[in-house]
Amino acid sequence: MRPASTARMVFGTPTTMGAAEKRLLATMRLHAITSVHGEEGLRGRLQLEIARLSAGEQRQIEGALVLASRLHAQDRRQREPYICHPLRVTIRVLSHYRVTELDVACAALLHDCVEDHAESLAAEGTRQGALAVLAAQFGARTAELVAAVTNPIYESGRDDHEQYRDHVIASLESSPWARVIKISDFTDNAVGLIYTTGPKLSKLARKYRPLVPALRDLILRPDTPLAPDVKNMIAGQLAKAEDRFAAILG
Repeated sequence: MRPASTARMVFGTPTTMGAAEKRLLATMRLHAITSVHGEEGLRGRLQLEIARLSAGEQRQIEGALVLASRLHAQDRRQREPYICHPLRVTIRVLSHYRVTELDVACAALLHDCVEDHAESLAAEGTRQGALAVLAAQFGARTAELVAAVTNPIYESGRDDHEQYRDHVIASLESSPWARVIKISDFTDNAVGLIYTTGPKLSKLARKYRPLVPALRDLILRPDTPLAPDVKNMIAGQLAKAEDRFAAILG
């Protein structure tokens, strides 16, 4: 049995929170946890979400979190450590989407690692090498899912946003489980625009807005492995995101 101190070190459950505050983590919106309790609060929420899993599954997710935390240690998103983003993506998959697939949870935590830090994962610094490292550590399926949601290396002479959209649609077409990770990622980014300022706000809205109809179609397909009520919830969130993008772009 792993000592309790090790679990706290991995998840970073806030030690300054009272019992009622810790219980409240399970009911709070993810961006509210981020605003009030920061990275530690999100780690505490993830710990609550995986408590129902077996000890072996918990250790696998902990390993993915340790690796993602190391690779993103120096990264930031606006006002927060970057690791808050994959934490929210993973919690949303486990909690809001009610997914219990271990490989999907690990891939959600690691979904930006190859795209952003292939050189730190593999000695040769290539994406293929980085994916091979993930496959060896977390299994081939986890690596395949990470590959499916990893953005392309953009070609010169073509619009980056157009290449991004083409890649996302083509990649998700054949990978239903990757759709689950990508929609959580997209939802986090769309909600995150509320906390974005400056020129980046309009740039991201132009990038994401054209994807909404395609993502809605992919999520509502029969082969997307989510319950009907979850699909309807996501469709509603996409409608709100579309309104938000329209407001940003005037």
